[in-house]
Amino acid sequence: MQLKIMPKKKRLPAGRVALILFLCQMISALEVPLDLVQPPTITQQSPKDYIIDPRENIVIQCEAKGKPPPSFSWTRNGTHFDIDKDPLVTMKPGSGTLTINIMNEGKAETYEGVYQCTARNERGAAISNNIVVRPSRSPLWTKEKLEPITLRNGQSLVLPCRPPLGLPPPIIFWMDNSFQRLPQSERVSQGLNGDLYFSNVLPEDTREDYICYARFNHTQTIQQKQPISVKVISVDELNDTIAANLSDTEFYSAKPNRERPPTFLTPEGNTSNKEELRGNVLSLECIAEGLPTPVIYWIKEDGTLPTNRTFYRNFKKTLQIIQVSEADSGNYQCIAKNALGAIHHTISVTVKAAPYWILAPQNLVLSPGEDGTLICRANGNPKPRISWLSNGVPIEIAPDDPSRKIDGDTIIFSNVQERSSAVYQCNASNEYGYLLANAFVNVLAEPPRILTSANTLYQVIANRPALLDCAFFGSPLPTIEWFKGAKGSALRDDIYVLHENGTLEIPVAQKDSTGTYTCVARNKLGMAKNEVHLEIKDPTRIIKQPEYAVVQRGSTVSFECKVKHDHTLTLTITWLKDNGELPSDGRFTVDKDHLEVADVRDSDGGAYTCVANTTLDMVSASAVLSVVDVPNPPFDLELTDQLDKSVQLSWTPGDDNNSPIIEFIIEYEDAMHEAGLWHHQTKVSGMQTTAQLKLSPYVNYSFRVMAVNSLGRSLPSEPSEQYLTKAAEPDTNPTAVEGLGSEPDNLVITWKPLNGFESNGPGLQYKVSWRQKDGDDEWASVVVANVSKYIVSGTPTFVPYLIKVQALNDVGFAPEPAVVRGHSGEDLPMVAPGNVRVNVVNSTLAEVHWDPVPPKSIRGHLQGYRIYYWKAQEGSLKRNRRHIEKKILTFQDSKTHGMLPGLEPFSHYALNVRVVNGKGEGPASPDRVFNTPEGVPSAPSSLKIVNPTLDSLTLEWDPPSRPNGILTEYTLKYQPINSTHELGPLVDLKIPANKTRWTLKNLNFSTRYKFYFYAQTAAGSGSQITEEAVTTVDEAMASRQVDIATQGWFIGLMCAVALLILILLIVCFIRRNKGGKYPVKEKEDAHADPEIQPMKEDDGTFGEYSDAEDHKPLKKGSRTPSDRTVKKEDSDDSLVDYGEGVNGQFNEDGSFIGQYSGKKEKEPAEGNESSEAPSPVNAMNSFV
Repeated sequence: MQLKIMPKKKRLPAGRVALILFLCQMISALEVPLDLVQPPTITQQSPKDYIIDPRENIVIQCEAKGKPPPSFSWTRNGTHFDIDKDPLVTMKPGSGTLTINIMNEGKAETYEGVYQCTARNERGAAISNNIVVRPSRSPLWTKEKLEPITLRNGQSLVLPCRPPLGLPPPIIFWMDNSFQRLPQSERVSQGLNGDLYFSNVLPEDTREDYICYARFNHTQTIQQKQPISVKVISVDELNDTIAANLSDTEFYSAKPNRERPPTFLTPEGNTSNKEELRGNVLSLECIAEGLPTPVIYWIKEDGTLPTNRTFYRNFKKTLQIIQVSEADSGNYQCIAKNALGAIHHTISVTVKAAPYWILAPQNLVLSPGEDGTLICRANGNPKPRISWLSNGVPIEIAPDDPSRKIDGDTIIFSNVQERSSAVYQCNASNEYGYLLANAFVNVLAEPPRILTSANTLYQVIANRPALLDCAFFGSPLPTIEWFKGAKGSALRDDIYVLHENGTLEIPVAQKDSTGTYTCVARNKLGMAKNEVHLEIKDPTRIIKQPEYAVVQRGSTVSFECKVKHDHTLTLTITWLKDNGELPSDGRFTVDKDHLEVADVRDSDGGAYTCVANTTLDMVSASAVLSVVDVPNPPFDLELTDQLDKSVQLSWTPGDDNNSPIIEFIIEYEDAMHEAGLWHHQTKVSGMQTTAQLKLSPYVNYSFRVMAVNSLGRSLPSEPSEQYLTKAAEPDTNPTAVEGLGSEPDNLVITWKPLNGFESNGPGLQYKVSWRQKDGDDEWASVVVANVSKYIVSGTPTFVPYLIKVQALNDVGFAPEPAVVRGHSGEDLPMVAPGNVRVNVVNSTLAEVHWDPVPPKSIRGHLQGYRIYYWKAQEGSLKRNRRHIEKKILTFQDSKTHGMLPGLEPFSHYALNVRVVNGKGEGPASPDRVFNTPEGVPSAPSSLKIVNPTLDSLTLEWDPPSRPNGILTEYTLKYQPINSTHELGPLVDLKIPANKTRWTLKNLNFSTRYKFYFYAQTAAGSGSQITEEAVTTVDEAMASRQVDIATQGWFIGLMCAVALLILILLIVCFIRRNKGGKYPVKEKEDAHADPEIQPMKEDDGTFGEYSDAEDHKPLKKGSRTPSDRTVKKEDSDDSLVDYGEGVNGQFNEDGSFIGQYSGKKEKEPAEGNESSEAPSPVNAMNSFV
């Protein structure tokens, strides 16, 4: 009987696909019924490498089946293992599984060895793998004395672990005394060998409890290494140690944290080798030291790392590739990089392979006189050797069988007889392992038997496939025929499909397919038959589907679902909302085939589905309840007019949910390059249901459509069928092409690769071309994989190159690319700027000039010149250079001069100039020394008035904090202040520069004085500091004044004066109203003081006074020192407040004071030298 090949159909329903998968599972190796004689078959055994727990009993598994039931025996280390002689060893009844009781007595080490189980009956012998039994071991750490480790901040460090050799190897981790894991980072990490690596140490790494732990999982024990003490010494501590052992003349401080490029801590050297077995995890490790901490990168030379199998561990210091295969062999490069440089290490990986099956031998059932073959095909690296055994004995020394012939990996059987039954073992081995497979040859003469139950009833829905089983066995292999009815003829292959496993398939079952079917199995030894019954049922149909409904909130809606089904089947109707259960809400009522929703809410909108179920089929129908919403998604997407660069898409709009559709948005997915990512294609009017779409080459398109109304956008439609356009050469070349060197002897060419959509075809690559710009060399080119960088090595330093990158694929090349200019790598400049000249502009500003360096010596892109300048003491410039704070100014491009602002006056400076390129700074020019001239000093640091007496005050002060030169003298100016806060005459006094104390004598008693004090250098006067103080009171005079004030005649005099002043004020107002004016202006012009300078509004001057008639200005000012202006912010009682009083100090008799002094109307003050209130005499004189 041959397998009927089913004709190809354009579309297979989902049920048909499931059917084919089911049949593929059924068409498997023919199983011999267990009631028939058959050789043994191993069904269960312990693993080849069997590590046991020495604290538990040893159980070595060996299970097998066969007829008659097999007996079991064991070998140990290649010799017979007599279990009867060992009271600790027992074999499970009916099984070959051994149990060795070592919990009460005995040691696991005694039973260490290689075990093999043999299951034997009269038809042959099957053998197990060689089972290597080894007890797990967790040895203690050897005693060792660990010296404390002391090192300088910034150095590298490796703490060795060296755990004891255990079985299996232990898991290593580092913890402290509190059993807390030590934190790890890019700087500190544990290697694959268990050592703890520090790229550079920091003070916080100091601790006394670095402890390596080894965990042995089999025995569930943890072993601990002795703690390691680490002390990190800071630079200051190291300098103190050096200073204690060196004299001043030989003292040289330790360098703080000198930065350095990376070097590898592991592996050593520039190259190393790694061998791994196929299917294992390949682990490559690179750990580097340096300051700053290096970063590790991985690449595979001449290839790319496998995307889905590559993982980075331990802060990218470990590269892991799982399920490694021979294709992963090659050179892997790890690159360690920090700001000061980069190094690389190449690991050559070779993937070997233990034997693995290509075609394992399968059990063979033959009848006497038949032919057959056993094939054993395996592969590995190196190629495995194939050897055959018969019943556990090498076939070369096994009993001869004339029916078999060995041809390498194949045994050919011809004209077999019952004595040919045996179990054959195929062993495929190389230096990395072995494979062992048992396959029996069972020679049987058995008439057919049907294994399917008799009178099985099959029920199938009309127009669906029907499968009628007929499992069978026989030897020779029976032929199968099917009949329908009691007297029917054999069923023909043109209507039915007969499968190799005996199943009859009716592709489309109809009502007339109902009946009894008979399966007949025949071979030369007999016949067997079996009857099954088929019933065809009417399909369940929904004859009235629920209808879409658009309702207002608060109303009632009803859905109806009328169903017709086969009356012999039980029907169940279920209502769903949005494919889930109905809300548990009393507003939802289900009555037979009706669903009613009362008091509709916004949340009730959605799809309501009527699901009709029977035991054989299910149908459903849905309706959307809209409470006005965004549109439903379009459906029934169809592609037509499929051309190379265009296609027509049509669709059926979904419900607009009571809001007209404005437009449709079409999106596409490229399943080949960006699966799951949807892109905008176009928009069309809401009236259209088709669109002509432009396509790109080599894209596996799927389209979806969304509808848009005034409420928003619908959900996407179901994707259309996929459409793959033809490949073409790329239309564009990579962008952002650049050529910059990362090292002085290379050129790194980078570009932005094309995305998968732009590739236009398979096999996207790039042709990278370059040549020197100023040379006559031909273009050098290389074709690289789909990457974004290529490094040209061995280039001269900083040479201009012409670069171009062209895309290509399996179809052809992209258009000729544009040529881009680049440069090979820069190196540090070689020459320092010469002829450095300094021109001191003033005490805080200097101008520096220098000659440019030759362009060839720059060896890179000129970024400018950098001036380092610092303030230094003469004679100690070199010695204290390390502790001097240097300032830096950078001048861009090719400037050859610059200004140094913010210098301190009267200081000694040094500077040098360096040229800067993209790589860094060049050498410094010789230090140029210059001095800044003197400047005006700052204000004295403090001013205090002490020891006041009746007629003297003592001033104490501290010199200026910034003298900015050599002090020549101090200037002290002071003036009295009367009770109306008016200022008296100003006294100017010069004081030698070496004084810090001065006593003023012959002052008025009980008088407030205001002092203005500043220092002077040759450059001029500095900022002033002000202070006020009061001389003490004469107690005798004060008592006399009190006595006079109590006399009656004095009280009367004061009353007369007050009356006279009132009369004068009345006269003044009368004269003013008549247009008269005070003679102030004339007298002021006549007595002009050359020291009085006009004051502006912003420095505290008063405004102008004028008569209402002629508006002529009357200037006012304050009498201040000729070279200083006292500003308002210097004191609350500044000259601004006292301006009027001072302005009146023209005459000794006070005549002008009387005419112009009373603006503030303050109380008169006593004393001859202070400003006076207007007296009656002075008031009368003003009218003359």
